[in-house]
Amino acid sequence: MDISDYTQHDATALAELVRSGQVSAPEVHAAARAAVAQVDPQLNALVGEPFDKPLDADLSGPFGGVPFAIKDLVLHAEGIPQRAGSRLLGPGVPYPYDTALMARFRAAGLAAIGVTATPEFGFNASTESVATGPTRNPWDTARSPGGSSGGSAALVAARALPVAHANDGGGSIRIPAAACGLVGLKPSRGRVTVAPDYSDPLLGLGVEFAVTRSVRDAAGLLDAVHGSEPGDRYLLPAPATSFADAARPPAGRLRVAVSTAAPNGAPVDEACRAAVAAAARALEAAGHTVEEAAPGFDVEAFDAANLVAWTSFLADGAYGAAAALGVDLGPDLLEHTTLACAEHGRTLSALDLYAADRVFNQTTRTLARFLTGYDVWLTPTTAAPNTEIGHLHADDTSLDARGWYDKIFTFAPFTAWSNVTGTPAVSVPGPASPEGWPVGVQVVGRYAGEETLLGVAALLEEALPWADRRPAVVAG
Repeated sequence: MDISDYTQHDATALAELVRSGQVSAPEVHAAARAAVAQVDPQLNALVGEPFDKPLDADLSGPFGGVPFAIKDLVLHAEGIPQRAGSRLLGPGVPYPYDTALMARFRAAGLAAIGVTATPEFGFNASTESVATGPTRNPWDTARSPGGSSGGSAALVAARALPVAHANDGGGSIRIPAAACGLVGLKPSRGRVTVAPDYSDPLLGLGVEFAVTRSVRDAAGLLDAVHGSEPGDRYLLPAPATSFADAARPPAGRLRVAVSTAAPNGAPVDEACRAAVAAAARALEAAGHTVEEAAPGFDVEAFDAANLVAWTSFLADGAYGAAAALGVDLGPDLLEHTTLACAEHGRTLSALDLYAADRVFNQTTRTLARFLTGYDVWLTPTTAAPNTEIGHLHADDTSLDARGWYDKIFTFAPFTAWSNVTGTPAVSVPGPASPEGWPVGVQVVGRYAGEETLLGVAALLEEALPWADRRPAVVAG
């Protein structure tokens, strides 16, 4: 299999080629390694070198033989060092075991060939850490691929990989999916296990999954890895049908709420508004009821509570790692805004956490009540198609914790609501910007309602097809 042939196939198609004997798994992986080697010097998306050989995976799984990569944050594989995008962890800390989701990725047949870049501890909507340098967007290498799953998104968009691990605590699957022209599904809280290391990472905001090029890959992968582990906090109802079967345009008449104004008042680029309008027209043309509407959130209270969640999480991670390593935190080990956020988080009390939890409860109930009247809520994914490299510079000494938070969520004002409420959300490509950049459209669904969400995503994939688009930096 040569690179140009390899890049034509999504994960579902590659798995079928291997299963039918038309190509062997080693041939697919040789093509993947060659594809990564071709594009990564321009993208800087991989942390370190590719593995000497792919990690063990079950060839009989539904994605048997499909190349894959692991984001350098939260999920981990036995013996593979994790750095979390930080100088604090040096060459990385190897874990003696797989996380439960890593084991499920292996059982699905996904064979990891490397580790992808993340910003420091994941708290950035761009991927440009001091530790590893900026990762670049394959559509325009002067621009960021988004964050925090930017390394994974850049390699998948450049067609070096068909699918890669990603996670999302405030938009970190959906933001890079939007910037890179991919499908970025954030499942409902509890749909994908975070065992054994966490019960509710980031006070319940953190969710694990992947970025893909097609809706069918996202649906099939969710079929392969969803479900709880013993001791998990959540036990979601099983879907009425497989997620793969649900990933087709819905037959019934849906009620769709549409809003393009950012809840926090951030300016929204016209290209983002236009992409949502095109998606709304496609849904209306398919017979669904579309109207302008948005939940009435208490934005000021939400931002204050979300800042508490993020800074307490960073304090726990940074100070915990420093204690384990026997070092003192300082600018030689942490970027300025990470250190500022960790220091802020260290000052918080239990009362602050309980106050934040009350706001999260109010926010969750506000969105749940809103979605009793609508099946899905359609928004831009981000307030602009992407950002320049350096715009979200985490080592900016002029910013304190709140200043850094505000800068991130001025670019990404639409995504964190689904993290706080636990609802599923997906970003899919809309029409491109005048510059030719990808533009993301976000669809938010009811809690545990991934089937409806995938159906809407499949409809948009048919109405606004993106499969034949190619970035400037592309393998093959």
